[in-house]
Amino acid sequence: MAWRLDEAVEHGFIDNTVEGITSGKIWLVGRDEPLILSLNGDCWRDLAGTVLEFENPKPRACEEADTFDTDQTGIVGDITASRKARVPEISEAEIIQYHRQDKEIPCQWRNIFYMEWFSESNGRILIEASDYQLNISPQKWQMDEDLEEAQKLANMNGMRDFMAQIIRRDGTSEIKRKAEPSDSQAELDEFQWEKRLKESDRLSDAYQEVLEKYIDDPDAERIEAFVMGWDGLLGAMADREENDESFDFENEDDEDDEEEWQCSEEEDDTSSYGNEEDEDHPLQRQAYEIALRSLDIISATHEENGPGYLTTSRLMRISAKLAGILNNRDSDYQPESGFVLAILKRCLHWTNEALGGCNALIKTEQDPSQITGLENLSNDIFKMRDGIIELRRLLKQS
Repeated sequence: MAWRLDEAVEHGFIDNTVEGITSGKIWLVGRDEPLILSLNGDCWRDLAGTVLEFENPKPRACEEADTFDTDQTGIVGDITASRKARVPEISEAEIIQYHRQDKEIPCQWRNIFYMEWFSESNGRILIEASDYQLNISPQKWQMDEDLEEAQKLANMNGMRDFMAQIIRRDGTSEIKRKAEPSDSQAELDEFQWEKRLKESDRLSDAYQEVLEKYIDDPDAERIEAFVMGWDGLLGAMADREENDESFDFENEDDEDDEEEWQCSEEEDDTSSYGNEEDEDHPLQRQAYEIALRSLDIISATHEENGPGYLTTSRLMRISAKLAGILNNRDSDYQPESGFVLAILKRCLHWTNEALGGCNALIKTEQDPSQITGLENLSNDIFKMRDGIIELRRLLKQS
């Protein structure tokens, strides 16, 4: 997915004074040599023909700073200092609290610095900041509206190509499905389901990245469909417009896109807590209670991706997934054994991450009563992990 460098940037510049070429240098915290940009394409009209110098007033170290190639050769994405975005008016710690309390985060619309490029060596790289200090030189040449639209279309094609690499859409899966004989009774094994789940993960991650990029665009649905490669959906939207019919994005039944999302929807069935009355499987009930207890023990102010957030988020995910595959056993829908085994395998991975986060909290905690609570939580996660292992063993024997 995209590398986000906005916090790690110390300062830098980009030069688009030569039409069709954007060059520059960017210095990162903890890195001796700058990134050297040699990109094909132009900035948006507000920066086309200029040299833009920028400086981050609050740079922070980035662990991945040394992993980037010095020579950043590739093509431009969207580069502008006039992109509108909603910027939170509160601190990161307050944002986390607002999320936990399901409160609306106060924001205001601002122009932000948005710099994107597609590197041949490192993929999509993004800098998005509202507090950089910017200095723009006079324009050496001017871009008209037609040239800007052409550049934006080229940028969308660059994003589409990048998404295709992430999703790994090469047509082979579709050909294979059509070549295989239809057998509605054949069940997939654990490894086949794991392969499908990984494809679903890539698709979901790609779509989330596309949503974040184009969410505020007035033509977002059409652009998202184009970038994701959903050409059938684009055709359906065009047909509806020609017939002067309103387009229902959610209910559109496009065969190609439905096949691509089928695995994702299958997994999404496991993503809800469900009604408390349905949580009747002992292992899921155990996971649910552990997840709730973790929210009580671990402070809501822990930063995202920190050990506290890692522990609670993984425990909630385990509870949700187990609810989908273990509860409602009297209903008509019964998931395949291979699918259940694949989900349980993922739950084992998440228990290890939760244990790692919990143990990290124990090492840094000073309050004896809090340490006791965290240790009890860790012990219960171990017991849940043993239960998942035992269930996998029983399923493999059946």
